[in-house]
Amino acid sequence: MTTVMLLLAWLFGVATPLTIIGDRLSVFIPPGPFLSIMGKVGGYNHLKQLGVGSTIAGQLLVGAIAGAIFGLVMRRHLGRRVALATIGIFVLLPIIVAAIALWPVLGTSYRGLPIDAARLVTLVGLALCFFIFERILVTGFQFLTRPKIESEEREFSPAIGRRALVLGGLGLLIAGGGAAVLRKLYRAATFSYDGTQYKGRIVQAITPNDLFYCVTKNVVDPRVNVDLWHLEVTGLVQNRAAWRFQDLLGFPAVEQETTLMCISNGLDAGLISNAVWKGFPLRDLLDQAVPFSNAARVRLHGVDNYTDTIPLEKAMEPTTLLAYEMNGVPLPHRHGYPLRVIVPGYFGEKHVKWLTRIEVTDANAKGFYETQGWGPDFIVPTRSRTDVPDHESWFSLSKLNGAIEVKGIAYGGDRGVSRLELSFDDGKNWKDADIYYSGGDLAWSLWRLHDGWMPTGPGDYTLVVRATDGEGDVQEWEPDRSPFSGTTGFHKIIVRITA
Repeated sequence: MTTVMLLLAWLFGVATPLTIIGDRLSVFIPPGPFLSIMGKVGGYNHLKQLGVGSTIAGQLLVGAIAGAIFGLVMRRHLGRRVALATIGIFVLLPIIVAAIALWPVLGTSYRGLPIDAARLVTLVGLALCFFIFERILVTGFQFLTRPKIESEEREFSPAIGRRALVLGGLGLLIAGGGAAVLRKLYRAATFSYDGTQYKGRIVQAITPNDLFYCVTKNVVDPRVNVDLWHLEVTGLVQNRAAWRFQDLLGFPAVEQETTLMCISNGLDAGLISNAVWKGFPLRDLLDQAVPFSNAARVRLHGVDNYTDTIPLEKAMEPTTLLAYEMNGVPLPHRHGYPLRVIVPGYFGEKHVKWLTRIEVTDANAKGFYETQGWGPDFIVPTRSRTDVPDHESWFSLSKLNGAIEVKGIAYGGDRGVSRLELSFDDGKNWKDADIYYSGGDLAWSLWRLHDGWMPTGPGDYTLVVRATDGEGDVQEWEPDRSPFSGTTGFHKIIVRITA
């Protein structure tokens, strides 16, 4: 059964308990304990590996216990009716339980099927897996028993004979096949790129697609077949609609430079990147849908069962895009092919990838991380970072060939950046730095100290950077801000100067 689940996931992108139980359970874990668990196991990737491994081990354990109970019951000569009852016990009952317990995540499809179709395919896949398990139990038991000469009853033979050896060999063969499929899925998994950061000397104005920061909840990200995919507009609207990809290309396109930053991005971290997106305003679809008067939010659904919400007013802004190109090429698979949302000024979790449904809702709607407890503020605060020199760099005055280069990035959400200041004494005195690249109000700015920095003497220097956004508000630490609404404060580095 486990092997079949792995094959369905690998060959057809069907969601199985091995991949969606984690999604179902994680929304019940508040951010504090979630981050604590993640830290104890060594990061998000290790947590995902542990989750999938535990699910597989748990499934094998439950299956083994069920098989043992089945064998004990059959040994009591309860006859054909027990064998027939296994259909109800091992197929129908698990399907009912799975449908109830996993209903919110059954619409997951890693090939891009619409949510309702994906839900049906998932249930059919589960039914197939459970049926195979039931048939293996019945035929395996029958294979390992022999008829009595004097009657038609069967008895269990505990001796490990030729039949047991054959059945055990087949079991090992199937287990080996399952392990091979698991290895293929592991190689296709997100572990190699989830958590990609972009910082340091390599930072450019426009982030190359393969270096763009990446965070995903998935063990294996979708690879959408655009011929299967469509975009639904539903919910509190007068005109529901479904759009094929080619139809969406008929809307007037715009290009827009916009920076994305993860809500969990630390002051010194690189979960922030900048790209030029091509698409069309989300409001082009919402205008045609005509939201009802009680509509307040828009819930965005990805094919991977990820959801998030934005206010209807934000959805109607002309800069909120449905993007299908990134830096001049179709969206890479890991960044949301064929369509994703770009919501300037909001944290990255709002920029839903692999978009398949736009649902207009009331004010009570919540998304994946909102249900978990992140927020309540998802608007990006003004941030800045020093990329060069590195923290705890050492320089010798006698070996300096010139001033030390100092540069970095600043980001003001959808407010832009108007000024950048630098301090070399932990914030006691400030001097202006040059903004040598401005991506506009929706993107980051790159800054540097015009003539570089020449230390006045040996010692340890604490470099601090702060930005002023386009509305004139200076970057600050916000003590009242929820720790799950993004980090605020100042990035500081230590530079050691020797004689």
